Amino acid sequence: MQSSKGTVIMLGAVGILAIGALAGCASGGSDTATATATATKTVTATPTPSTSPAPSAAASAGGDSGSSSGGSSAGGSGQCAAGDLAASIQPGSGGAAGSVVVHLALQNTGSASCTLQGWPGVSFVGGGNGTQIGAAAEQDKGSPHPTVTLAPGQTAVAPLKIGQAGNYSDAACSPRTPDGFRVYPPGSKASLFVADTDYTACNDAQAQLLSVQALVPEGQASS
Repeated sequence: MQSSKGTVIMLGAVGILAIGALAGCASGGSDTATATATATKTVTATPTPSTSPAPSAAASAGGDSGSSSGGSSAGGSGQCAAGDLAASIQPGSGGAAGSVVVHLALQNTGSASCTLQGWPGVSFVGGGNGTQIGAAAEQDKGSPHPTVTLAPGQTAVAPLKIGQAGNYSDAACSPRTPDGFRVYPPGSKASLFVADTDYTACNDAQAQLLSVQALVPEGQASS
């Protein structure tokens, strides 16, 4: 009897253990944690096209002579840049007593058409270093001042009156021989140099020797 009772108790304990094991399996439990993978998706944003308006062309400034930008104008051809011009002195009408009139010529040496309009800046220079001598040329505002379009190789001219230094006393003139002329094309801050020692300049700025008219097409200068 005691042996049978011990067997029943043992069987009962084994049954309880078996039931516990089955319960653990049914609940999915485990001594080892199961890792859960997390997928990460990278999204690349598509740039939104800019809706900002293009900058407008800057307004050009050139005083008496129009644009100084050298860019294309509404008319098509841009203003001639100093780097695309060659300056020279050509014979003019001869002038009157006490002065001579020559033609200051600006030729388009560039590869595209460009325009010039207005009065060039002109002065005597010397000293071997471009130092201005005396007063700059007066601008004859009564002269015609059309817009001149120059194809490559074409030339515009401005009549330049040069007074004789002998019209003044040595004390009033302080005469000296210049190296030539410094020329600013209309609207340009860059200058050109024309070597010419044929004239006598007055170092005194009170002695006004130079007067220039506006640029016109070659062959159409009035004087």
